[in-house]
Amino acid sequence: MELTYRIGEVAAQTALSRDTLRYYERLGLLGRAPRTSGGFRMYDMSTLERLRFIKRAQAVGCTLDEIRALVTFDGRGAARCRRVRELIQTKLAEVDERLLELRTFRRMLRGSLRECDAALSRPVEAACPVVDQDASGRRAPRRGTTKPELAG
Repeated sequence: MELTYRIGEVAAQTALSRDTLRYYERLGLLGRAPRTSGGFRMYDMSTLERLRFIKRAQAVGCTLDEIRALVTFDGRGAARCRRVRELIQTKLAEVDERLLELRTFRRMLRGSLRECDAALSRPVEAACPVVDQDASGRRAPRRGTTKPELAG
């Protein structure tokens, strides 16, 4: 006999709300849950596994539409595997692009950190080189100077 769970039990085990479970069913991420004679939804272990997959996929940046495409593709065998592979390949390209953006941003932050360290090491209190810029993007003039520095 397969274990079955009511919606509240599934919600507690997955840290998802009952409303989220109903929403996932409406989106087609979950199959329609069978009901008891009293109208209560009943779920089995495969639903819990599907919900864990959905949460993992979301945690790494997949949208619900992307997840639905993965879990509802009705092909079989090699056709199903090819479709899943295409979706994974697309997501991997997006992740690679995001990593490039993050590396660029990291370099910018390191440069800003060096600028702050240099400003803080001066004996005279200076404007913050990172945030004290005028509307043109030029650095605010240091105390005792008249010409703004160019943004780096």
